[in-house]
Amino acid sequence: MTNEPIRDEPSLFDALYEDDDAVVRALRAGARAESSDEEGTTALYLAAVHDRPGAVRLLLAAGADPDRASGPEGSDLPLCGAACGGHTEVVRALLAAGARPDLREEFGFMALRWAVGLGRAATVEALLAGGADPLLPGPQGEPMLVLGAQRGSPRTVRALLAYGAGAPGQEAVVDAALAEARRLAGVDVERELLRRLEEAYGPGLDALVRRDPVDGEETVTVELLRDGVPAAGADLHTGHAEIAALLEEAQGTTETTGAPGTPGTPGTPGTTDTADASDASDAPSASVTPSASGAPGIPGTPDAPDAPSASDAPGPPGAMPAGPPTPHG
Repeated sequence: MTNEPIRDEPSLFDALYEDDDAVVRALRAGARAESSDEEGTTALYLAAVHDRPGAVRLLLAAGADPDRASGPEGSDLPLCGAACGGHTEVVRALLAAGARPDLREEFGFMALRWAVGLGRAATVEALLAGGADPLLPGPQGEPMLVLGAQRGSPRTVRALLAYGAGAPGQEAVVDAALAEARRLAGVDVERELLRRLEEAYGPGLDALVRRDPVDGEETVTVELLRDGVPAAGADLHTGHAEIAALLEEAQGTTETTGAPGTPGTPGTPGTTDTADASDASDAPSASVTPSASGAPGIPGTPDAPDAPSASDAPGPPGAMPAGPPTPHG
């Protein structure tokens, strides 16, 4: 008797293409919760990337390690995969099972870095509530508050401030984040994304532009088409002016009381002048994602490794916001 799956029963990976009942049957038939496929992808990682909270809980209850790395190089963490897709319920399940919120995967990325950079506000809130450190910098030393201001998600910035990203000692970071928010508040997001894509892939391609709500906030997505097929895409939130107002209040609170900045009621920033941010990027932290298969994958961030792709595994990807695109020739 071994712990290997019984070969004439559905494998755990077959079951993940079906439903939670199929996962239960596979586990009862002898499939190991720690199973991995021929490429080293673990069942838990696959379920996490594809937003299968029920399957994730079943695998964790059956003994899957929430921190076990996945992939050919053993570099992909389930928590990071879930954070990339904004799969908040999966994130909560992994954290409840003991996943370490600040564990870094290859290239130094942690779950909060992915979630903030992609504007996954609800996931950011769950990670912070689960113990993620808002002061822990990204792999290139980027502060989460500056990254959130660049991304343009007010809800993300509110969460970071509420958990101490504007605490005493962080005045320089608040100043840099405010400078970025003010600068980007005056930028046409659609044109900026198109400019960045054409800079990377050349002019002359048709583009599709759509504006969709993500976690209750507007996101602009631009896709370049080659022969009518999406070849690359980029996206960015549009809440930079609201973020500037939040950071102005946080800046004033920190300067006058020495207490952590507390986000207030969003409003129109009192100033729109541009200030230079110390160690801040000169461009929005928008994703520019090439597509090898002809369809955009989960958006990434500049100089970041590709985010997990859901194109070759069970379940709908859910990486890009839905909505009818608007053609722009």
